[in-house]
Amino acid sequence: MSKKKKKKKRVKSKAVCVFRWDDKIFVAEGYDRTIDETFYRPIGGSIEFGEYGVDTIKREVMEEIEADVADVTFIGILESIFKFEDKRGHEIMLIYDGRFTDESVYDESRVVRGEDDGEVLFDAVWKTLDFFRGDNAPPLYPAGLLELLDKHNATN
Repeated sequence: MSKKKKKKKRVKSKAVCVFRWDDKIFVAEGYDRTIDETFYRPIGGSIEFGEYGVDTIKREVMEEIEADVADVTFIGILESIFKFEDKRGHEIMLIYDGRFTDESVYDESRVVRGEDDGEVLFDAVWKTLDFFRGDNAPPLYPAGLLELLDKHNATN
């Protein structure tokens, strides 16, 4: 009888970018059915082998919403251990700040659909940072991002 090999869980390397407009940030809306929770996180994705985080941002944003980015600068690293759809995950996330070159993305009333290979991944919207504050506020992931942004704002 052969033994089934357990798939080894791995830490994933990701890069996300915080795009700002006035007091708002551009975030993808997500939903976890297992806990009935809507959450938000900046757009980005997995870092490919041999790819710098800044290049991941440029590639992922182009692939998902067909937008060019500029002035991408590193602002911090966050480690995220979480559960999504009842599966555990572990990510090291490089957090960047940047801007869109296409001014139309800054239309606050516009919902931007993120797609990859024809699959809808998310809808992205502009939300104020205060939207994520308070006891009943929806989560902003990765955990610690709001504090990192507050600290970054205080030093700039």
